[in-house]
Amino acid sequence: MSRIALVSAMHEELAAVLARMPDEQKTVVAGREFWVGHWHGHEVVAVLSRIGKVAAATTTTALIEHFGVSRIVFTGVAGGLAPHVNVGDVVVAREFIQHDMDASPLFPRHEVPLTGMTRFLADSALSDVLAIVAPLALKDMLTALPQSEWLNLDLANSQVHQGLIASGDRFVSQNLESQALQRELPDALAVEMECAAMAQVCHDYGVPLAAVRTISDRADDAAHVDFPRFIQSIASRYSVAVLNRLLVALPI
Repeated sequence: MSRIALVSAMHEELAAVLARMPDEQKTVVAGREFWVGHWHGHEVVAVLSRIGKVAAATTTTALIEHFGVSRIVFTGVAGGLAPHVNVGDVVVAREFIQHDMDASPLFPRHEVPLTGMTRFLADSALSDVLAIVAPLALKDMLTALPQSEWLNLDLANSQVHQGLIASGDRFVSQNLESQALQRELPDALAVEMECAAMAQVCHDYGVPLAAVRTISDRADDAAHVDFPRFIQSIASRYSVAVLNRLLVALPI
């Protein structure tokens, strides 16, 4: 049986995942708590990525080297960049880029030195399944979540997008920075702090990676106000709904 890694960005998301694993057992590696168990018949390892590219890369390496996972699925939140990506929407990653990678003039901007690559692909098969189950999971969550807990968002009209996610070692929370990223990477849908580094590690090891991000803010001056409450009320519920649908859909 292949082992699937379920990587969460926030404690609330991990707690929701662990609640679905009836037999989870904790193992500590590299100062991180990894939870090994089963969900819908799949052998899974659940863990927090921790925040930032280096921390996420370390977690990914441990999953591959120590636990021998064959696939990695990341769920978390992100700031919306593209004008049509709104709070409450979902982005299924198809590509990843490190928006703060700049070794110029030795290498082109955004290119990871000595790889010849600026963008790393998400696994197409896993991402295809995520794109199918994400709208269903959104409906599942909204059916179970009273409208009084929607935080005044129009969640009934939330959209699922597919495309480029940008990662960098800073929380983008100012209009000027967000607008600069939009100009620099006009096809980027969302911005976060982990997945492009995870994608680089997965590329090196030949391990499939897929990621889905719920848009918690618009990566602008209001981002720090919206973030904590959104994680607690919506994002954690959505993440577990997506994973629940995904693991039902994947063959054992």
